[in-house]
Amino acid sequence: MSQHKVVLLLGSNLGNPKKNLETAIIKIKEGNNEILQLSEFMTSEPVEFASSNIFCNIAMIISTQRSPLQFLDFIKDIEAQMGRVNDSKITGEYTDRIIDIDIVTFNGLKFVSERLEIPHKKHLSERAFSRILLKDLI
Repeated sequence: MSQHKVVLLLGSNLGNPKKNLETAIIKIKEGNNEILQLSEFMTSEPVEFASSNIFCNIAMIISTQRSPLQFLDFIKDIEAQMGRVNDSKITGEYTDRIIDIDIVTFNGLKFVSERLEIPHKKHLSERAFSRILLKDLI
């Protein structure tokens, strides 16, 4: 099987956000993925919804053998294991979350389905915190 280079953005604003991100990073690595690069942790205000909880975010590049949808299932499973109950793709709105893992790019692939759109346009062009984190990696 071939390896795919994937750029991820992770965020958390419930509980201990930095610890939540560290736990998610460990789970991603334990899933037979190689971590190639990590950004610094960064805090940011919530985007597209109101909350008094500040986000902690990190960007990373990993190598995986999974396909885009297999990888999506893998990260959604991590989110569920960590206690995430609301998925904005399903509910249509953003809320506070213990963990959020987004696929930003996947081997330069353009992919659109009901469940996944690659590249993640909001992270690449609309969200300032994302551009700052990704600039350090790309």
